[in-house]
Amino acid sequence: MIIKKYIGKNEEEAVESAKKELGSGVVIMNVKQVNASGFLGFLRAKRTEVTAALEEEQDAAARHAAPDLSAVRQAAAMTLPQTGSVSIEKKLDSLQTLLEKQLKSDRKKEATAEPEAGSASDRKQVRKMPVEDGAQEKAAKPDYSEQDKFIRLLYNTMIDNDVDEKYANQFLQDMEKNKKPNLPIDNILAGVYQKMVLKFGKSEEISPSPAGPKLVLFIGPTGVGKTTTIAKLASKYALEEKKKIALLTADTYRIAATDQLRTYADILEVPFLVIYTAEEFAEACTKKFAEFDYIFVDTAGHSHHNQEQLGDMEQLVKAIPEGMHYQCFLVLSATTKYSDLLKITKTYKEIADYQLIFTKLDETETLGTLLNVRLTTDTPIAYVTHGQNVPDDIEKFNPQRTVKQLLGGKG
Repeated sequence: MIIKKYIGKNEEEAVESAKKELGSGVVIMNVKQVNASGFLGFLRAKRTEVTAALEEEQDAAARHAAPDLSAVRQAAAMTLPQTGSVSIEKKLDSLQTLLEKQLKSDRKKEATAEPEAGSASDRKQVRKMPVEDGAQEKAAKPDYSEQDKFIRLLYNTMIDNDVDEKYANQFLQDMEKNKKPNLPIDNILAGVYQKMVLKFGKSEEISPSPAGPKLVLFIGPTGVGKTTTIAKLASKYALEEKKKIALLTADTYRIAATDQLRTYADILEVPFLVIYTAEEFAEACTKKFAEFDYIFVDTAGHSHHNQEQLGDMEQLVKAIPEGMHYQCFLVLSATTKYSDLLKITKTYKEIADYQLIFTKLDETETLGTLLNVRLTTDTPIAYVTHGQNVPDDIEKFNPQRTVKQLLGGKG
């Protein structure tokens, strides 16, 4: 893992420096304002410092080598906004302290009771994490016992947050291999945290078109909140950024959805159009709204089992005028079963390349599904929503905050 800091006049300049050195796959971990360097630097305009990270996937040997402890501590310290020498425990909302208390509690239980192998009380203490052959011998060594318990607690915390077992194991395999005598458990925590953040990757918002209007399509199953999500984003770009927005809907199946989007268009004072054919769609993009900044398109919510309706969706995507810049977002509910999400994402991938938007985060207590889908589809998460309020309850996806929650911390 490569972690470096870059300074520029603004965030864009610093990020550009990072991309030039590390490549386009760089992940921005932190952004903060710093004083200019040199004598009387505090009198000059502040500059922007970004912390960028890049995982060296091709360097397998380096991944499996014992970590440089000072580098891990530095990485943990750089990840979140800093206030002096705040420790990793405080940065993760005292997560390590909570887990250490759990370790002490487990040791106390072990000292006061010796349940039979396989008994119910034994199973309640901690799940057994699948380990490699010979791991039991490692766990028996006094130097590794506390680390083993801490790794199991991290594993159990991920599973409790609905992280798929295979991904939880992948994150902790490196920790198993990198165990060293007297290794502080905060290094284990920092290592898992950093790797999970990197796996989530960079979140990319709606970007402007270099020429002409930017077409933004929203697709997905019924009942996930596509129309409300469009209203939230349209409000942001129309009211906050003062962009020219047009709202279109191809959802001619549900009159209520059409009326809802028309109401939002009236409130925002932006044009609204119902499109029934591919020809109307093309004309709206190339003529009617050719001078606009963004054209947001709502589509009918379809079951991933309904091939006819999915065919209609595919025809709409094919009708996008040649050369027109567009982004497509698959809107999913965080409350949907993981197995169903896998089928949905696979079906829609056959129609268009997309980024992800997860809705209804306020209706679930576990966020492991976000990580599972991100890794399974290799598709970035752009936005998340957490309520019905327009335009407030939407934000750019924050991987650091989500990983903290997956590891048991506060969001």
